[in-house]
Amino acid sequence: MHISGALNLLNQIAKELNGYYSPEELQSFKRIIAEDLFCASLHQVLLNPSMPVTTEQYEKAGLLVTELKLQKPIQYVLGKAHFFGMEFRVTPSVLIPRPETEELVDWILHNSPTAGNILDIGTGSGCIAISLAKNISSAGVSAIDISVDALEVAKANAEANSVTVSFLQADALGLHQNNEFPSGFDVIVSNPPYVRDSEKQQMHSNVLDYEPHLALFVPDTNPLLFYSAIAKAAARLLAPNGIVYCEINEALGHETAQCFANEGLQNINIKKDIHGKDRMICATKPALDGE
Repeated sequence: MHISGALNLLNQIAKELNGYYSPEELQSFKRIIAEDLFCASLHQVLLNPSMPVTTEQYEKAGLLVTELKLQKPIQYVLGKAHFFGMEFRVTPSVLIPRPETEELVDWILHNSPTAGNILDIGTGSGCIAISLAKNISSAGVSAIDISVDALEVAKANAEANSVTVSFLQADALGLHQNNEFPSGFDVIVSNPPYVRDSEKQQMHSNVLDYEPHLALFVPDTNPLLFYSAIAKAAARLLAPNGIVYCEINEALGHETAQCFANEGLQNINIKKDIHGKDRMICATKPALDGE
């Protein structure tokens, strides 16, 4: 590569990565790298193709290409990802936030815009909890994760995005038995591990080799273990008329719904994402008699 304007540099990056990624991925990389290297949109670079490139930018571009050739996710290479209009620090200790999860947040904001107390189970980067705290300013938001490293990332993201979230280390699978944990939540939300081990072969190496398996995979013999635990936790920790929301495995929607029905939760609703896949579920804790 040589320095000859921002657009030329982006095109050379794409050329060097050709064969490693699809044309769609390369176009996405050009957009992301333009924002990172030049603090400009790809559209702005196209309008000003001779935008100057500094030596530092050129050297950083070379490092990006080297790491991207290893199939390392670009979000981990840059150390950041965008979610719900905010920037989040990401490390290999946390999942990279997905667009489908933005749909889950949007659903909660539409259905439960005045939630007073919210609990995010398995928070990872904190993207769900922080987005809800940012958009429901009156809510008290708590979030748990079993990973100390993930919690450190989430705490940094909350501070960077100027919101207050109470982060606690706890195991999602034992939450329903944790008598020290408070109840009375209006909303419980979770994007738990739900990819079956047998589905690994369908996934790209950049996910398998770099993203945390602890946050992704469940055994084929018990693929709904987290949903069973979350349903039990919801039945105990939700306030009457409180709602639990989860992202789900598209192939196990009805089975997941049964987990919530087994715990006495009602008004169970499976929602499709923009691609027409069963991707979200919600269920309501019944009101007390007489309410």
